[in-house]
Amino acid sequence: MATGYLAMVLHAHLPFVRHPDDPTVMEERWLFEAVTGTYLPLLQTFEGLVAEAVRFRCTVSLSPPLLTMLTDDLLKERTAAHLDQLIELAEREIERTRPEPHYQRLAVMYRDRFLSLRHTWRCHDGNLVAAFRALQDAGVLEVITATATHAFFPLLDRNWAAMRAQVHTAADLYERLFGRRTTGMWLGECGYVPGVDELLREAAVRYFFVDTHGLLHADRKPVHGAYAPVYCPSGVAAFARDTESSQQVWSAREGYPGDPHYRDFYRDIGFDLPMEVIAPYVHPEGHRLYTGIKYHAITHAQLHDKWVYDPDVARGRVGLHAAHFRHARQEQVRRLAAGMDRPPIIVSPYDAELYGHWWFEGPLFLGDLFRQLHHDQSEVETLTPGDYLERHPTNQVATPSASSWGHQGYNAYWVDESNAWVYRHLHHAAERMCAVARRHPTPDALTARALAQAARELLLAQSSDWTFIMRTGTTVPYATRRFEDHVVQLGRLCDQIDAGAIDEPALAALEARDNVFPDVDYRLYAS
Repeated sequence: MATGYLAMVLHAHLPFVRHPDDPTVMEERWLFEAVTGTYLPLLQTFEGLVAEAVRFRCTVSLSPPLLTMLTDDLLKERTAAHLDQLIELAEREIERTRPEPHYQRLAVMYRDRFLSLRHTWRCHDGNLVAAFRALQDAGVLEVITATATHAFFPLLDRNWAAMRAQVHTAADLYERLFGRRTTGMWLGECGYVPGVDELLREAAVRYFFVDTHGLLHADRKPVHGAYAPVYCPSGVAAFARDTESSQQVWSAREGYPGDPHYRDFYRDIGFDLPMEVIAPYVHPEGHRLYTGIKYHAITHAQLHDKWVYDPDVARGRVGLHAAHFRHARQEQVRRLAAGMDRPPIIVSPYDAELYGHWWFEGPLFLGDLFRQLHHDQSEVETLTPGDYLERHPTNQVATPSASSWGHQGYNAYWVDESNAWVYRHLHHAAERMCAVARRHPTPDALTARALAQAARELLLAQSSDWTFIMRTGTTVPYATRRFEDHVVQLGRLCDQIDAGAIDEPALAALEARDNVFPDVDYRLYAS
């Protein structure tokens, strides 16, 4: 029997970005870059482990907006075109770098990589959701989901109908796509307030995650700290993030992705090459973009010139870092198990996009880690939170404290002078949605369509991504425009519903554009 458990949790989420009438919207590339940088490489890693008969268990959270985009025919066509364009660009780079063999070697590597990714994409007919479902059915993944649009619950507190709709809409979409109820749910930004677990219980969700302090500061001291879940009074389990294992990957100073031999994310030919060379592969208006082809290593901070990236050296570092992480978990479970009546569970959650997109070598690290855990030791067993609850159904009862992850751990990142203004509009919009849903309990077909679209607009306005972007200061005009647009559309639909004067052509246009959650149930707001 293992001394302890390791639960690797990869949370994959992107905001819903879909612009049918304008394929040049730069933010739509977030999906294409995540597919080529993270989701396809992760699928290749997991499928490779299955082919090698490596026993492993991993939890993957796929958020509802991401699930919707991955199953959208238009976005799948554009993703396929993006893959084709990457291969074309790499072929051109092989020719351009012919006088520079140290760069040409990397151009060939990228060409081969993109061809491999396109092969995987085509093998699954572009249906990555079905690919993840197959891995779950094969018993290696536990795929869960997140709240509908990653809403930040601590700042929607007391607006229970809106929060309830976030939970049920997400659970229903997951069930339609995966043929079963989700066992767990990722709360947007790990934002928890007491009572949310009651909404999860109602939706048959068995567990969720909080940051470490959310459990350590529960209403009664957790006997096993962050290394065993607690049951909320509702019976839903809360698992806490382990800071020690997370630090080894997340830390900007100490984390593995900062190794000087790893590929530098920011040095991209989309910014390095003259515009006349790169123009066909960046924005039509001349805005430079990341292409995914990067020739330099992170390099030591004190060195002015970047090293040329050496994939063989980086590959060696991956194995060493995986071994270091494995040894650290073995030592950790030995230390923890001595004072516990059960094997400790180390929960290591990460944004999935770290693996591959930001940390190019991340999927290789995961593959090496799972192989080493399978072949080289027997103290640490990989499992999922759902597995743990099956094995250890008796746990302490306590209510976690209101908390989040991110800077300072108590909402600071999600509400400051850059974004606080949105919340009064969110609360007003939710109250208005609830009121209009109650006023029309038995609508005709057109009114029902308008009510459903109003629900979609509210859900999209509640996305925590808009306030996150406002706080980070990246694409603030886009985030502000999206938030304001969804709130305005919701108000317009409510006015038309109450007046009995619904503009059907305008409604149809909205349905075609904001087509998230095709089966959304607006009646959730009336209950």
